Amino acid sequence: MTPSVAPATDNRSDSAAGLLLPVPDDDGAPFWEYAARGELRIQACADCDALRFPPRPCCPHCRSFSARWQRMSGRGRIWSYVLPHPPLLPAYAEQPGYNAIIVELAEAPGIRLVGNLVTAADAPLNSVDPARLRIGAPVKAVFHTMPGGVTVPRWLLERP
Repeated sequence: MTPSVAPATDNRSDSAAGLLLPVPDDDGAPFWEYAARGELRIQACADCDALRFPPRPCCPHCRSFSARWQRMSGRGRIWSYVLPHPPLLPAYAEQPGYNAIIVELAEAPGIRLVGNLVTAADAPLNSVDPARLRIGAPVKAVFHTMPGGVTVPRWLLERP
């Protein structure tokens, strides 16, 4: 996956006020640090190699506390999606028709990430026609820096 991080030009010109943004904790902080570099990485057990998401201190498979961060291809498939309907949170009211998708990673079935399907890393959240959303559609990760500095993965259709 080629690292690509879009600048902080979100669909709002002023700030991240009201947007739902991640709040990194100690276990998840590396995920967001790699995202800021344009890398999608998932926590893996350093002893049994099992991938786990969300990040946590102990492996649920072997109970090891050793971890590493494994780079992913950034490819996956839409596992599920939702089209929020009004009433929307105020920060999202200007973007009706946006989506929230769940992506199952290609090399890690069972690892699912939530995000938005967009036409470009810095495109508005409602840039994809809802009629184009399909369960199973192949997608690839891109990264967008939100106002306030948090970089989040977003998703593009592999066949636009």
